[in-house]
Amino acid sequence: MRTLKRKVAIAAAAVVAVAVSAVTYQASAAEGPGALQPPDGLKIIGMFVVGTGTQTYTCAGGKFAAPSVPEADLFDGANRRIHHYGGPTWESEADGSLITAGVAASSPVPGAIPELLLEVKTRSGQGMLGTVTHIQRMNTFGGVAPATACTDGAKASVPYNANYIFWGN
Repeated sequence: MRTLKRKVAIAAAAVVAVAVSAVTYQASAAEGPGALQPPDGLKIIGMFVVGTGTQTYTCAGGKFAAPSVPEADLFDGANRRIHHYGGPTWESEADGSLITAGVAASSPVPGAIPELLLEVKTRSGQGMLGTVTHIQRMNTFGGVAPATACTDGAKASVPYNANYIFWGN
């Protein structure tokens, strides 16, 4: 019963976050050249929120620094799930479609990981992610590398949250 309540709470949070994301996206679209916008002519394939997520950093030279490795479960208002992990990779849990992407543009966020526009580099499967060409990571919160000293090779997983908007044809 507790697991069911947690799933319902996560789904409800996803619906609210996706709605907020849509409003925030509309506002950021009007901001002009500084906004992280995908190419013209694309449509939104899906909008997802991080249910649980971490950015994992490895210590090198006595400090934690980028790059980080993501590990997150993304949810939308239709109870669809995407697993996001190193690569960076996104995999639909419903149909197994999978994409990897690279950063096309980045915008810093004080106290959080940057907002990004990513461009899909590879894909497999014909499912939900099959037509995605770009991903926006928006409304980021947390996930910043610890500023503490560390022993080389040590790892630190830092919780984060964000909205992911998938764009395609």
